[in-house]
Amino acid sequence: MKKRIVSVLLCVSMVAAMTAGCGKKEETQTETQTEEAKVEENTEDTTKSGEALKIAIVSSPSGVDDGSFNQNNYEGILKFIESHPDSTVQAVKEETGDTAAALQAVADIVADYDVIVCCGFQFAGIGSIAQDNPDVKFLLVDSDPTDAEGSTVELENVYAMTFAEQESGFFAGIAAALETETNKVAVVNGIAYPSNVNYQYGFESGVNYANANLGTEAEIVELPSYAGTDVTSTDVGGNYIGSFADEATGKIVGNALISEGVDILFVAAGGSGNGVFTAAKEATGVKVIGCDVDQYDDGVNGDENIILTSVLKVMDANVEKQLNAIVDGTFEGGNVLLKADTDSTGYVKEEGRQQLSDDTVAKLDEVYPLVKDGTIVPAANFNGYTPEDFPGLN
Repeated sequence: MKKRIVSVLLCVSMVAAMTAGCGKKEETQTETQTEEAKVEENTEDTTKSGEALKIAIVSSPSGVDDGSFNQNNYEGILKFIESHPDSTVQAVKEETGDTAAALQAVADIVADYDVIVCCGFQFAGIGSIAQDNPDVKFLLVDSDPTDAEGSTVELENVYAMTFAEQESGFFAGIAAALETETNKVAVVNGIAYPSNVNYQYGFESGVNYANANLGTEAEIVELPSYAGTDVTSTDVGGNYIGSFADEATGKIVGNALISEGVDILFVAAGGSGNGVFTAAKEATGVKVIGCDVDQYDDGVNGDENIILTSVLKVMDANVEKQLNAIVDGTFEGGNVLLKADTDSTGYVKEEGRQQLSDDTVAKLDEVYPLVKDGTIVPAANFNGYTPEDFPGLN
């Protein structure tokens, strides 16, 4: 059984890299992005094999320099442009995070680009836009597309990639349970979108697995006033800030958890995670587990570093792969779940980029193949399992 305190927290990915993401770098973008990786315009039919692409990436309020979710997707585009220098990219930052505004931001630019990369669950409704613009390719990250009626659709011009965040969260939970000195850990999330709830449930599954199988006694701390409600209006508990761009509240939640004795925080809260990072940096003996990307550089705190490790979902490599498929004519639309079996989830164990004990790394390395082959299936928002009852727990 999962222990809770109710009151006020991996193969550098098996690559080179998720609603959104984790604690991030300080936001520097201010208005709608018009930043371009290349300034030149290309007015030819760019969807033909071997030709340049005009690409737009539309992101949440934290923008493409957030040091995490959005930036990792953007880096996949930049990597593609390195090998296709005639292609261009323009970053568009939707300022509100509102679902309707997110879709309008895509609709406003759809006629001007060959490919639009949409970052986050708030863009799920692009299905109708894609149906009306069959010559435009869409890469949708963290959601499957829906039509005007809200029904999930699978479209020839939309490659929708979702990730098994619960797997990466599972690794975070094991690491936290093994490394905690106070036996109190917590996970802090942004909004209870499916991807964020996956991280939460995966983390809780990992803690419970470690308690049942690895000799730990970690308790999961939750703050009732910050419990999350998912997209089906179900109370999922946890610690939800309610935004991916609210550093002030992030710090409040972080401080509240630290005051309860939590010494390891798994942060999957977008720009709000910066506030949790600050709370950890101002405390003593508190470590953070980053997510989506390697966040070790964000953990620098004077001569020390608060990052224990980071858990990963590999967005950049998958974005680059699909852009290459568009250029070489092999692109196929579809709704695809990416997991450890495609090296799309993982944890940082590279020396100098994490502070795990050798024993913890060894135990994670023992567990990873069991997740990869399906022996262990951590709980997720909608996979029918709970953090207290999932395949492989005992």
